[in-house]
Amino acid sequence: MPFLSSAWYVAAFSREITVDAPLARTLLDRAIVLYREASGAVVALDDRCPHRFAPLSRGRLIDGALECPYHGLRFGAAGTCVLNPHGDGRVPAGAVVRRYPTRERYGAIWIWFGEAHEAATVPLPEFEFLDPLHNFTCDGYLLTQANYQLSADNLLDLSHFQYLHPDTLGSDMMARGTVQSASEGDTVWVHRAMRGEILQPFVGRSFGVPDGKAADRDLDVRWQPPGLLTITVSVREAGAAPEMTRVGMSAHWLTPETAATTHYFFSFGLPREMGDEGEALVRFSVEGLMKPFRDEDLPMLEAQQRAIGERDFWSLRPALLPIDAGAVRARRIMERLIADDLAYLNAAVPGAPQRVAGCVSEVSGR
Repeated sequence: MPFLSSAWYVAAFSREITVDAPLARTLLDRAIVLYREASGAVVALDDRCPHRFAPLSRGRLIDGALECPYHGLRFGAAGTCVLNPHGDGRVPAGAVVRRYPTRERYGAIWIWFGEAHEAATVPLPEFEFLDPLHNFTCDGYLLTQANYQLSADNLLDLSHFQYLHPDTLGSDMMARGTVQSASEGDTVWVHRAMRGEILQPFVGRSFGVPDGKAADRDLDVRWQPPGLLTITVSVREAGAAPEMTRVGMSAHWLTPETAATTHYFFSFGLPREMGDEGEALVRFSVEGLMKPFRDEDLPMLEAQQRAIGERDFWSLRPALLPIDAGAVRARRIMERLIADDLAYLNAAVPGAPQRVAGCVSEVSGR
């Protein structure tokens, strides 16, 4: 299965990458090694020594270079061999490891798999509610044995709360709520509204609604390629003034490990102006949601993946419902972007598509 190369993906949380030891991670079916230089800058290289193809992630960091654990060749941050301890020390011309552009923001390390010169022209998606200077944040991670687009489908249709999470996140109002979806450029929005809903205790406590009190809840999901989502939950007691609404925001970053496995990074943020309450609430949210995510969402996604196997999703002719509109929009956008990406990368003749700012357009200027 092809992946979209020219996009920013989350490779790891910032706290996972240190100057002490390299981290191995498979991303988009590629073995990658990540580590920090003494300056704090993050380096991402192919996790394969060009000599005998040993995994560099099993090596040591010595004087800012990554030493191959098999024969001791050392590679600097640029990916070039800086030391050959054998013979006269001559470094073969092919002793180079590909380096990938990275950025660090929102408590995460972002990686770019497309052409390196394009990375500087494409900004990171915005998740300002995770800026640690202004917000308390708390994060979690799960490895899902399912394709990343199944996870996106799951997050773009939160009606499943009623059936998959009946005792934690859902209520019998979910399926009866009003749903709207739209797209703007390559961004998809889904809005779901429930009125007079009796919330589960975990949800009610998160938003200051007493047990048994009816509430008005709005769920807004924003999806951006390749699999970056923001979920905004707005809650107030039924009939209360709009200014009494409490809002919680979370990021959900889906990075393919392989065609059938996904790194699921998620993070919550609340303004520091909330003080101790805000700091406690982001921890409470991650701790409280880990169980339904791990014990209910993941088994369902993995069961779906087993049912699909290696077949194309559309070849199975899914029976679509109105609640699928947002997920279908996202899948169609990804199909177009991947097709454009492949056309650009495979083009080798005059008049082939030309890329502008991370997108593809025809030479004619379309």
